[in-house]
Amino acid sequence: ILTVTFGVVILDYTGILAVFAAWFEPFFTLIGLPGKSALVLLTSVFANIYSAIAVITTLGFEYRSALILAVMCLISHAFIIEAAVIKKTGSNILYMLALRLIISAVAGVLLNFILPDFEGAIGMQIATNEVTFAVMFLAWLKSSSLLIVKVIVLIVSLMFFQKLMEEFGIINYLIKVLQPFMKVMGLPESTTFSWIVANMLGLSYGSAIIISQVEEGKMNKKSVELLNNHIVVSHSLLEDPLLFVAIGLPLGWLIIPRLILAIMVVWLRKLVMWLFQKSKYLQATKSI
Repeated sequence: ILTVTFGVVILDYTGILAVFAAWFEPFFTLIGLPGKSALVLLTSVFANIYSAIAVITTLGFEYRSALILAVMCLISHAFIIEAAVIKKTGSNILYMLALRLIISAVAGVLLNFILPDFEGAIGMQIATNEVTFAVMFLAWLKSSSLLIVKVIVLIVSLMFFQKLMEEFGIINYLIKVLQPFMKVMGLPESTTFSWIVANMLGLSYGSAIIISQVEEGKMNKKSVELLNNHIVVSHSLLEDPLLFVAIGLPLGWLIIPRLILAIMVVWLRKLVMWLFQKSKYLQATKSI
């Protein structure tokens, strides 16, 4: 966090960020975001949520823009690590990466239309080119230190909560409770445990468990494909959104839009699979 935020501050202070932002201004204007949002998304895609949050708090965004960016980052982040997980489970990497980018853009456009106006801002909100380097440095140090403390407290609390759930067998109880809801989301019951893992631990940390479920034959190819279509759009419903909550964003808006989009993606994918199977059946019938 310190490295990323300080690098961004230097880019902003020297004016390099302004040039970079101008290149992406036309695209992000369609989503109601400033050009500097490109740096946040690129950081999210090639690094992780922590780095994206660091950039948001360093550059400073209006509350509404920060919220739209947060949802987009929650969909599109850590591509390199999470793509490796998807490949291990048998899904096509290029398709999944394209899906995440497209749904991320769709989420941004939709939120720009439906989000109400919010007052306030997130982050430093300092015009770094109008202050001395010393003032800018102290503001960065204060903002980054506070963010790091919040992240440490949050992660330790989540780890403690996770251990409690494992110790008292709460995960097994959740599997029974959530199985009926899998049908609503368009997912087979066999994906329930992996879905819980992906949303409690995320794809990076929960990858070993998800991959083992596939290798042990507890999910067939179709089930895995549907699960992956869901979790690449919406996963880590606890840890990642709470990181954004720590900087002042509302939890509901960080979870519900992703969950709805993920469900829509799965049902659309099921429709495509059904049409493909029907097409193969008709071709086979004609040949006979």
